[in-house]
Amino acid sequence: MYQRQFQKISPLTTAHLAQTMSLLNMNYGDLNQEINKALNENPALVVREERLCPGCGHKLAEGQRCPICTQPKTGSPDEAIVFLSARGEFIPKGSSLGLDDFSDDLMGTDNLTLEEFVLRQIASELRVEDRAIAAYILNQLDEDGLFREDLDDVAEYFHISLDDLTRIKRIIQKAEPIGVGSSSPEEAIRVQIGELSESSKTPDIYVKISEEYLHPLLKKQFKEISDQLNIPQKTVADAAEYFSKNLNPFPARSHWGDFRSPGEGDTLGYSNPDVVINHVNNDPNQPLLVEIVIPSVSNLDINPYYSQAIKEAGEGAKEELKTDFDKANLLIKCIQQRNNTLQRLVEKITAIQKEFILKGESHIKPITRVEISKDLEVHESTISRAVSNKTVQMPDGRIIPMSTFFDRSLKVRTMMKEIIAKEKKANPLSDSEIQSQLEKKGFKVARRTVAKYRLMEGIMPAHQRKINPTGKKE
Repeated sequence: MYQRQFQKISPLTTAHLAQTMSLLNMNYGDLNQEINKALNENPALVVREERLCPGCGHKLAEGQRCPICTQPKTGSPDEAIVFLSARGEFIPKGSSLGLDDFSDDLMGTDNLTLEEFVLRQIASELRVEDRAIAAYILNQLDEDGLFREDLDDVAEYFHISLDDLTRIKRIIQKAEPIGVGSSSPEEAIRVQIGELSESSKTPDIYVKISEEYLHPLLKKQFKEISDQLNIPQKTVADAAEYFSKNLNPFPARSHWGDFRSPGEGDTLGYSNPDVVINHVNNDPNQPLLVEIVIPSVSNLDINPYYSQAIKEAGEGAKEELKTDFDKANLLIKCIQQRNNTLQRLVEKITAIQKEFILKGESHIKPITRVEISKDLEVHESTISRAVSNKTVQMPDGRIIPMSTFFDRSLKVRTMMKEIIAKEKKANPLSDSEIQSQLEKKGFKVARRTVAKYRLMEGIMPAHQRKINPTGKKE
């Protein structure tokens, strides 16, 4: 007779793994909500009164970064300093923007309203005397992200010139989401096309359509537009498709991110980054300082009176109290596990992608989640969860999805854009010619892949990029 051995997995181990994976999938805002929910529901859970470093437990003063965790481990100038940081909120919930909100440190960590999100981007560009006007415009945005008040009335109210008011408004409009603060959907579209034209060749006819024929275009009145502009209906249809993929007449209805590539990657709301990359003392000659942001309320502990309450409780109440105690203890351990995994991942990514972080997209290295999972000795799904829904602020201030570090096509797309930027405008390169040049540079891709990448970057086909000797696009 054979004896068969079965491996028994305890319910506690299973619960620990499941909750850790769930927390790992959350970005800062989601984690903050989860912790606050647990604090409201579980009396065994409390937030420590003293501030402790989430990495090493060192006692910190209010607003202080850990003096231990922010020190380099080896002293090498090439080594990035990666540390956990429990930050406070950006702006108190429910408050309106005012002059007090234009502080020197505008990097918050909680979910932001649209107004707060725009403010964080433009504060450094505003003069002191402009701030009250900018705050007023942002507070008056409607649900579509539009500012529909009469500009003459606003200028008169603040005793400034219309030119100054327009200048402030333009600063707001260039923030993400592009076009926010515009007076109408048509103006938002024009602002977005203007921004797109700086990075890709947008046909002049598209600009004209946006200025004069937006409503007929939305109604798909292609024949009427083609007759009035004396252009083929296909050009109008192409314009409609281009508008649909790249532009949004109602900026507040879009999600945070790159409006040039809608629908790609995870859907992200208005939120501050989960990781902030800068240099020590903001000096480009110093090592990278990588801050992994976690909620300040994650500094959790067990209610000190709970153990005594369990001892003194009767049999009926004791079981319930012990359940709360176990849940609280499990959450604390799972958060620590989540933070530890995220820190190890960010350390690895930063080491591999340092050139990309410092020098830009053409220097990104092709890596996969599988490769990282093997290096860190964890399952691939763990890496996928850690990357999901997270954002990273780069040293130049751009906020990108963490998944960008794993974008194997980014380097090819960047090289493709460089090739197109250098082409002869009177004789632009076809997709096959771009494919050939990419192969010469060591990037072997199919022609259809070139076409796909070109569409992703909002770049028109060769015949629509062509400019004749008179300077007009054909």
